[in-house]
Amino acid sequence: MADTLPLDPDQRVSLYRQMLMIRAFERKVLDCHQKGLIQGAAHTYIGMEAVAVGICAALRDDDYVTSTHRGHGHAVARGLEVRRMLAEILGRVTGYCRGKGGSMHIADVSAGMLGADGIVGGGIPIAVGAALGCRALGRDRVVVCFFGDGACNQGSFHEALNFAAIQKLPVLFVCENNQWALSAGFAATTAVANVADRAVAYGMPGHVVDGNDLPAVYRVAAEAVAAGRGGAGPTLIECKTYRWENHSVFNRPDPRPDEEVTYWKQRDPIARMSRALQEEGILTADAEAALAKEVTNLLDEAEAFAVESAMPDPEEAVKHVYA
Repeated sequence: MADTLPLDPDQRVSLYRQMLMIRAFERKVLDCHQKGLIQGAAHTYIGMEAVAVGICAALRDDDYVTSTHRGHGHAVARGLEVRRMLAEILGRVTGYCRGKGGSMHIADVSAGMLGADGIVGGGIPIAVGAALGCRALGRDRVVVCFFGDGACNQGSFHEALNFAAIQKLPVLFVCENNQWALSAGFAATTAVANVADRAVAYGMPGHVVDGNDLPAVYRVAAEAVAAGRGGAGPTLIECKTYRWENHSVFNRPDPRPDEEVTYWKQRDPIARMSRALQEEGILTADAEAALAKEVTNLLDEAEAFAVESAMPDPEEAVKHVYA
């Protein structure tokens, strides 16, 4: 890591803990799937933790986020409770959507989490609409829209960026470029080398950042948040990162070359952050071990809470579906 976060030591350790929590949560999801506790798909965020944590660290509590089918990391970084998240994924009434949304649709509007979306690119126009609504209501809130590299070739991406630029809306379009869609590499589906190169077509700033470097992600996000809140309009941020696991728990075999996966695992964002904190004398090995144990215990408690929670009553099938 080239430099340090412009935050105090306690804040840096807190962000590191969030990264540990995201990875431990996703490991727990994989474990629960192997136990047969999860019905349906689940898309894990392992390897991409610095993006969610770095971006969300630049936000205020009253800002908004739209997420994707790979959105567990965004929810944790936004402060959602892991036990209610896991309960949702296991389809229990104690989950954020009363067990009806599952892995791909966790939402908590009270926490600014406008929801994840199983539709590729589905959250992009929602984010723009939320920003337009904030302006109409006179609120100086910023909206972050997370999406994958596959979404940048959807029509909704281009329409939403164009509209946001015309209206100078306070939106951060954050592309988590993890190099692969379900079975196709980025270069095979996208003509430009960088998604952020498309920003110039819409008259907005575009930034490419190492998505495995938390300080770099935070700095770019903080600048874009300040610009958006100040009336300068939207920013497109492309975070180059990599998912360690296959596309979802159902996808086999993995189409990615073994050497490519190995290369990216050597760029582990959590290990990089750990080294930086230890080099700065902020985090000792004992303190780090204590953090890891604390996170593990919380996830074990979350599993117990979810498993002990009731399934939804069949009579509630059509409740909360429409207004």
